[in-house]
Amino acid sequence: MCGITGYYAFKTNAASNLTKITQSTEKLVLRGPDHGDVFSDSKVALGHRRLSIIDTSTGACQPMTDVTGNYILIFNGEIFNYKQLSEQYLNKTWERINGPKTSSDTEVLLYLLIEYGVDSIEWLEGFFAFSFYNKSTGQMILARDRFGKKPLLYYATEDCLAFSSEMKALLEWNIPKEINYNTLHQYFQLNYIPQPQSILKGVLKLMPAHYMICGPEGIETYKAYYEIKIHKEGYDKYTYEEAQKQLIEKMDWAVQERLISDVPLGAFLSGGIDSSVIVALASRHTKQLNTFSIGYKDNPFFDETKYAQAVAKKYNTSHTVFSLSTNDFLEHVYDVLDYLDEPFADSSALALYILSHHTRKHVTVALSGDGGDEVFSGYNKHAAERKVRQRSLTNSIVSSLLPVWEMMPRSRNSKITDLFRQLHRFAEGSKLSIRERYWRWASINTEQQVDNLLSDKSISKIDRQALNHEKHVLLKDLNTDDFNEVLLTDMKLVLPGDMLVKVDMMSMANSIEVRSPFLDHKVVDFAFSLPEAYKIDGSMKKRIVQDAFRSMLPEEIYNRPKHGFNVPLQDWFKNELSSLIFDDLLKREFLEEQGIFKPEIGTILKNKLHSSNPGESVATIWALIVFQYWYKKYFI
Repeated sequence: MCGITGYYAFKTNAASNLTKITQSTEKLVLRGPDHGDVFSDSKVALGHRRLSIIDTSTGACQPMTDVTGNYILIFNGEIFNYKQLSEQYLNKTWERINGPKTSSDTEVLLYLLIEYGVDSIEWLEGFFAFSFYNKSTGQMILARDRFGKKPLLYYATEDCLAFSSEMKALLEWNIPKEINYNTLHQYFQLNYIPQPQSILKGVLKLMPAHYMICGPEGIETYKAYYEIKIHKEGYDKYTYEEAQKQLIEKMDWAVQERLISDVPLGAFLSGGIDSSVIVALASRHTKQLNTFSIGYKDNPFFDETKYAQAVAKKYNTSHTVFSLSTNDFLEHVYDVLDYLDEPFADSSALALYILSHHTRKHVTVALSGDGGDEVFSGYNKHAAERKVRQRSLTNSIVSSLLPVWEMMPRSRNSKITDLFRQLHRFAEGSKLSIRERYWRWASINTEQQVDNLLSDKSISKIDRQALNHEKHVLLKDLNTDDFNEVLLTDMKLVLPGDMLVKVDMMSMANSIEVRSPFLDHKVVDFAFSLPEAYKIDGSMKKRIVQDAFRSMLPEEIYNRPKHGFNVPLQDWFKNELSSLIFDDLLKREFLEEQGIFKPEIGTILKNKLHSSNPGESVATIWALIVFQYWYKKYFI
């Protein structure tokens, strides 16, 4: 696990930027605290920061060059099947060069690319972003893993190409900083920015499962090497019992592959089904697994540590609970805000930051259950979508009571207000088309609500036609009543734009690598060959995951509310963070000077927050805090 950055000067007038390589590389030090180095010639500069995981020797450091000195690789991630690939494809290569010089996956990837080029990318099992440079031809390959676990941002003109793992390193290449108001609008709807866009004009993210080839004349190729597909032909292949056995086998192998490490390894254990499955399977292949969870001392509604402890007890793991108070969380708010180099407002990032921070004191690698909800239908919105499609008297009654839900207090801060919030969203969504309903339930705010935040000047900078086109592209897979289309859209929108960004940024801020067995591509391909009924049935979400592993897990973790990593923000905004928000970031005078938002929004949101019906004002305020903090850091 590492950080990479690079620059290609297509024209000589851009070559002066090559000297920025050291500064850009150092911006990635938390991604790779163990080693850093650079390569440069008259056209290309490449930088690498290393977090040593596999083959921790200095020989495996990067940039890595082949024996001829012609090929250079910088690589971020892990290739779990690198030993098999080495034996299958590189035996003759090793004979020719007197064997590999390291036992690293980096060297295997380097020679696979030398011998087989881009064809070898689809053989890789793992997660990655890399740059591979051929000095003699001037050709460079950039590539990203199938589901977008590892980021790769780039900025391209006819003069140059700059790329990096993070925006803060990319900005060192003197690229222009101009806000993209279309993505700003999407950010305040979704609380994150959907890929491939970024908050800055001209800065894009290489799409998951894609590679790019560039040469002396510029970008030559941008192409997918893999695509998540719905395999309807497989819907009748397995009985439900057979499918459960297949899932256990595939997940067991995915977990086993991800246990490879030359440094201490553990697992996040929230007490939910997904992380519990990972721990149960990992315990088959390691003597005593280290497991970690966090609890909320001051808010029992969000605390799930008793379920995690039940799993830890069953598998005799070396379990550590970080039981945290409100003050413990508040101590790290600024750490999170300081690390974010692009607006990202999923507030559960704070809890993940803290979990990663404490876990890093014990291990360098952690397994997690990320991806299980998207792949196997684990969200409340999935259950709601299924109910909408099954027209019933209950649905009609809930939908008809929309005016009532409008009047009820709605927030995520307690069980009853969260229920009213969900009923309100269900009633809203039930009246919409499949695509519009998906977008509404994926969003925090409606288009009109975002417009109400923005100044007239900002609204004038939004290209509505382009914005609607981007939305159409993001929702293009929602065409029929096949429920897998909903999950496929989650895999392409929510997973790479929200969930994996959160995991990558918060883990890398603490120099810890997180591995997600549910996102093994063989598991994902299998999941998309299963019919809807295997995944969601009645009110039972992730049905096949729950049933396949039921005998392995404590009964008490079943049939309980799913809270996830929610953070109790509402009280903070009213008390400890009130001054930061309303006397600084949303102060009327600053908003007027800034010109992006309506000057009165601070007062409006403060009144809403303190009302009996705060609604989504808490999430909106957090999105504004994140944006304003970022704006002050990069524009003032």
